Amino acid sequence: MRQLNFLTLIVLFSTVPALADRVSLKNGDRLSGTIVQSDGKTLVLHTEYAGDLTLKWDAVNGIESGGALHVELQNGKTAIGPVTTSGDTLKVATSSGEVVAPLSNVKTLSQQAAYQKLEHPSLLEGWKGGINAGFSLTGGNSQTTNLAIGFLADRQSLKSKLAAYANTIYATNNGPGAFPTTTANTESGGIRYDRDFAPRLFGFGGADFFADALQGLNLRSVFGGGIGFHAIKNDNTTLDFLGGVNYTRESYTTLHRNLVALTLGEELMHKFRKNTVLNERLYFFPDLNSAGNYRGTFDFASVTKINKWFGWQNSFEDVYVSNSPAGKKKNDIILTTGLNVSFGH
Repeated sequence: MRQLNFLTLIVLFSTVPALADRVSLKNGDRLSGTIVQSDGKTLVLHTEYAGDLTLKWDAVNGIESGGALHVELQNGKTAIGPVTTSGDTLKVATSSGEVVAPLSNVKTLSQQAAYQKLEHPSLLEGWKGGINAGFSLTGGNSQTTNLAIGFLADRQSLKSKLAAYANTIYATNNGPGAFPTTTANTESGGIRYDRDFAPRLFGFGGADFFADALQGLNLRSVFGGGIGFHAIKNDNTTLDFLGGVNYTRESYTTLHRNLVALTLGEELMHKFRKNTVLNERLYFFPDLNSAGNYRGTFDFASVTKINKWFGWQNSFEDVYVSNSPAGKKKNDIILTTGLNVSFGH
C-alpha cells in the first residue's frame, strides 16, 4: 500500500505544470502565463487561453515570475533570476543575492533564453531592410534609359548592429541628333559592424566600395573604424557622432594612390509620423598624407510606407573629392526615387 501511495505521489507531481508567471493589474485582474518581454512601455504575456497579450506597463500592478528573467536597468546594469514586485520596487533573486531597484528604472525585461537569442542571433537571423528599384524608358523624340537599384539591410541585437548596403545607377541618352552617351554609371556597396560597450559609447568598423565610370574611378576601397557616441537614442530618433581613422585605396584610369585619412561624421534617423523614416549622414575625411586635401559625403533618404511590404523611396547623395584627377569634376550628385520593397517584418 505504501509503495502504491508513493507511486501515486510521483504521478501527481509529474503532472503538475511548471510554475507560471503571474501578473496583477491595477484594475484588480490577475493573469497567469509566461512573461515574454517588456520594453518599459508594454509587457507581453503568453497565455494558453488567449495567446500573446500585450499589456500597458503603466497598467501593471505586480509581477511574480516562476523562472529566471533577464532584467536590464536604465543605468545599463543587468540582473538574472526570478522576479517579484512590491509596490514600486522590483526584486530579482540572483545567484549572488537579491537585487532591488525602482520599478520605473526597468529598461527591458525578458525570458533569459529569449534574451540570449536576441543578443546572439545566428548569422541569418533578424535581418530587416528593403530593396529599392526605379526605372524609366523614353522613345520617339528622346531615347533615354535610366535604371537605379538599391539594397539596404541591418541586423540588430541588444548591443550590436550589422548593416550592409549596395547601390547601382545606370543611364544613357541615345536620342535623335544626340551622340550616344552614358550619362551615369556608378556602383557602391559596403558593410559595417557596431558594438555598444557603454550606454552612450560604441565601437565601429567597416568597409565601403565605390566606382564611377564617368569620373574615371575604377574602384575606391575604404577600410576604417573608430568610436561613436549616441547623442540621442530612442524609438523615434537616433543621433550618432563618429570619429576614427580609415585607409583608402583609389584606382583611377590615370592614377593610383593610397591614403590614410580621419573619419569624422554624424548620422541621424528620425521616424516622421507613423509611416515615414528619414535618414541623413554627413562625413568628412581629411587626408593625413597631404594637408588640405579631403573627401566629403552627404546622404539623405526617406522611405514612406504604402503598406506592410511596399513604400516609396527617395534618396540624395553628394560626393566631393578635393583632389580629383585632371579634367574630372570634383563633385558628383546622385538623386534617385522609386519603389521600396521591405523584408524581415
